[in-house]
Amino acid sequence: MSFVDRFLAVWILVAMGAGLGLGRLVPGLGDALAKVTVTGVSLPIALGLLVMMYPVLAKVRYDRVGTVTRDRRLLLPSLLLNWIVGPALMFALAWLLLPDLPEYRTGLIIVGLARCIAMVIIWNDLACGDREAAAVLVALNSVFQVLAFAGLGWFYLSVLPGWLGLEQTVLDVSVWEIARSVLIFLGIPLLAGFLTRRLGERARGRTWYESKLIPRIGPFALYGLLFTIVVLFALQGDAITSRPLDVARIALPLLVYFAVMWTGSMALGRLVGLDHPRATTLAFTAAGNNFELAIAVAIATFGASSGQALAGVVGPLIEVPVLIGLVHVALAARRFFPAGTPEGTVRD
Repeated sequence: MSFVDRFLAVWILVAMGAGLGLGRLVPGLGDALAKVTVTGVSLPIALGLLVMMYPVLAKVRYDRVGTVTRDRRLLLPSLLLNWIVGPALMFALAWLLLPDLPEYRTGLIIVGLARCIAMVIIWNDLACGDREAAAVLVALNSVFQVLAFAGLGWFYLSVLPGWLGLEQTVLDVSVWEIARSVLIFLGIPLLAGFLTRRLGERARGRTWYESKLIPRIGPFALYGLLFTIVVLFALQGDAITSRPLDVARIALPLLVYFAVMWTGSMALGRLVGLDHPRATTLAFTAAGNNFELAIAVAIATFGASSGQALAGVVGPLIEVPVLIGLVHVALAARRFFPAGTPEGTVRD
């Protein structure tokens, strides 16, 4: 295990602190970082995400993806957790814990609707999840995201509150905006990873690819992660430190959400007979969220300075330390699972 890997939790805390300090101490830094955007997301964050995801997707053995698509014990629970349980749980928590803060409540519901496609890839890899399963589930979430996000937004922000006699909100987001976000933040690194493996193995063979090339590009995933965290915290450093009580109110339902979704998904995976790598993948893909899409939608609909946008930004700020903690929980949970099959065994 490399020096960076061994002390990753420390580096993440340092990156969070550095980002907060920069955002607070350097005047205009947040505005400068947010000035150039890609689908509503700061360009530095977009670049960090792409750098972070590419090495992990280059590690995927795409010839084994077929074993994942045939595993209904994995695919069906994933669809249930991501598109029924997750949005409903976030809706309930937002209304129960933020009944007096409609802007933050709406922002959290949008976060709950935006299912994982990006950072979850690296949490899964750190936790020794199944890379092929993660690639398939993330791709599946992406398709459903394009097809269902706008409809679910309409249902959870307008229809369901109306049925319950609660305050209604209108969400104006186009299918093209969602598809563009998916194509950029998943399509580019996925295509790059696939081509790297295909061309590398064709030129030099699998042994050279996995023993020589992967170790060279692999560390860039963690470098991209740390860079993204610094930029994320720097963008909102002033808002976070100047409104700590608001951040704490937003953080509470998020903490409950991540804990319930991850623990419940891990337990469900064990119950349906998944091995540890695939149960881990199920848990992280169910608990993670597509924060770049949630932030972009909140900014486009309600404005960059809105409470909805702040709630969207606080999402990954809470998700990062919580899910890095759950990486360690996932590793410790291996003793509760039977030994994996060769297809389910994680490769370094």
